[in-house]
Amino acid sequence: MGISTIAHAQEFPPKKTITMYVGFAAGGGSDTAARIIAKKLSDNIGQTIIVENRPGAGGNIVHGTVATGPSDGSVILLGSIGPLSIAPFLMKLNYDPIKDLAPLSMGVAFPNILVVSSDSSIKSLKDFIDQAKKEPGKVTFASTGNGSASHLQGELLNVLANIDTTHVPYKGGSPAMIDVLGGRVDSYYSTISSAQPHIKSGRLKAIAVTSAKRVDALPDIPTIAESGYPSFDSTNWYAFVASSKTPDPLLERWNQEIVKVLKDKEVIRALSEHGLYPLPGSRDDLKKFIAKESQIWSKIIKDKHITND
Repeated sequence: MGISTIAHAQEFPPKKTITMYVGFAAGGGSDTAARIIAKKLSDNIGQTIIVENRPGAGGNIVHGTVATGPSDGSVILLGSIGPLSIAPFLMKLNYDPIKDLAPLSMGVAFPNILVVSSDSSIKSLKDFIDQAKKEPGKVTFASTGNGSASHLQGELLNVLANIDTTHVPYKGGSPAMIDVLGGRVDSYYSTISSAQPHIKSGRLKAIAVTSAKRVDALPDIPTIAESGYPSFDSTNWYAFVASSKTPDPLLERWNQEIVKVLKDKEVIRALSEHGLYPLPGSRDDLKKFIAKESQIWSKIIKDKHITND
């Protein structure tokens, strides 16, 4: 490769449209975060950034796409906890999240909330637990896919509450939300950004938060922990990654630009309205964080005999 070619490969921003991939359908938490962040990023670097949704397999498909895709800095991914820290222990993947994806920066963290249709007879977490115990296997919960955080949150409550609820995987937050609103699935461990409009309109009832503490966006909603299961603490997150073949100078520039945006007051405000909390950090911070999360979830998957079936 000649000197001019190397220089071109490391040019920032790339002189072409930049794609920010999201592994879930439009309208969900990852999509909301990506669009808020991408707009400010685009303004800052003076280059168009297109947010492209590629739902499927709990986000694993698009992670594989980015891992084997362009390495000129023109493609980044707002990755998620499932493909980065959970899926490798549940299924065979066509990519290695550690070897094939380079960390850029943590994106946002947020709890999920357990919601039911307002037409449901379930009005509280106690009602949910009682009904699940009365009719084992009949109460259903939606998730954004096998191995996703919303899946494991449901399985964790099954264990801690000694109940048997049935998992129903979807290809993202939007289709899951449609079915819980329509009463075709009983409940859903939803992102706040997806559920909040329906809670405000009265179509959904939020019955519990998955984090250890209540959230500012929904201060009246109790946590699962305070509702009788003190060890329940599960926070979801999204993080920025790119192909590991991307030159190091480009990875560093992306880190700098993403961190700058995540520290912007208007971006912080816009994200917080959807229950999303920015966590800017170094590439090494994210690498260590993913390793820690992988260790936690792999143990839970092994101990609780959770499978991808």
